[in-house]
Amino acid sequence: MITLLADGRESAIEGRIVPHGTTVLGWERKPHGWCRGEACVPSFRAAAAETDGGVDLVAFAELLGRQAVADEEEGVIAVGEPAWTVPGEAPGFEELTALRGTKAAVVFWASWCGCRYDLPAWEALHREMAGYGFSVLSVSLDRDPADAREWLDGVTHPAVVDADGRIAELYNVVNVPTVIWVDEAGRIARPQDTMTATDTFRSMNGLSSERAVAALRRWVTEGEAGTTDRELRPPTEDERRARLHARVAAWLLRAGRTAAAVRHLETAAGLAPHDLAIRRGLMPLRGIDPFGEEYFKIREELEAAGIAIYRPLPDWQEEPR
Repeated sequence: MITLLADGRESAIEGRIVPHGTTVLGWERKPHGWCRGEACVPSFRAAAAETDGGVDLVAFAELLGRQAVADEEEGVIAVGEPAWTVPGEAPGFEELTALRGTKAAVVFWASWCGCRYDLPAWEALHREMAGYGFSVLSVSLDRDPADAREWLDGVTHPAVVDADGRIAELYNVVNVPTVIWVDEAGRIARPQDTMTATDTFRSMNGLSSERAVAALRRWVTEGEAGTTDRELRPPTEDERRARLHARVAAWLLRAGRTAAAVRHLETAAGLAPHDLAIRRGLMPLRGIDPFGEEYFKIREELEAAGIAIYRPLPDWQEEPR
C-alpha cells in the first residue's frame, strides 16, 4: 500500500498505477475522457497517463497541471495543488471563503518566527476595524498544530494551522511574516507582502509597523490598497516541487523515518534555497531549535548569496499620509 497526500488528505492506495474503473484525484473515466463535473481531459490527452494495468497517478496529476513527488520505496506520493490561473482571484480555502463580503488581511505566521509576538496586535486590529467590514485571518505554518495552539489562546479572529503546507503552496509563501489583502469579492487587493504589526524585531527586519498599519487602515476605511499590483507573485516550477518534497519529508518525520526525510529536505533546499517556510519550518519536527545555530547558518548562506529573507512591497515604505 502507498499513502497518497493530496487535496489536504491522506488516503491509502494500492500503488502508483491506479486500476481502471477507479476515480483518480476526483476525476472519473468516461467514454470521451476523464471528467470532474463539467471539466474534462479528452481521451487523446489522457492516453499519456494510461497503461494496460491502469492509470499512472503521477503522470495523470501532471496532465492536470499538478506536480507530484513519488517515493515508492518509502510508500508515499504527494500531489500538489493546480497552478492558480485565475488572474487577481484569491485561491480558495474554507476559512477564507467564509469571509466573502468582508475585507481580510491573511496573516501568515509561525511559532518558530518572532512574528508570533505580533498576534495580539493583529487581534487588536481585527477588533478595532470589524465595524468597517474587516477581518484578520491568521494562518500558522506550524507543521505540528500543538506548537501554534498556545499562541492562539484567546483570539477572536478566524485562525487556521496549515500543517501540510497546502495554503502556503496556494499563496506562494516562502517565509513569515507574510500578509495578503483580499477584498470583499475574494480578489487580491495586495499580494504577498512582508508586514509587521509591531516593531519588536525591527532591528532584524528593518520594517516599520507604523507604516504598514497606516496603509492597512487606509485600505480598510478608504479602499486604497496603495498598489497597482493585484496578482499573487506566482511560484516557479522548482518552488512548487520543493514544497512537495517538504510535504513528503514532514510525513516521513512524523513516521520516525528521519534519514529518508532528510533526503527530501535536502532536495527541497536545493530547489528553493530561499524557502524558509520549508527549511526552518521543518526544524521542530527534526528536534532542531528553529532559533538556533542551524537557522543562523541558513541566514548567512542566503545573505552571502544576495537572497533577501524579507520581501516587502516597496510602495508603503514611504511616510504615511
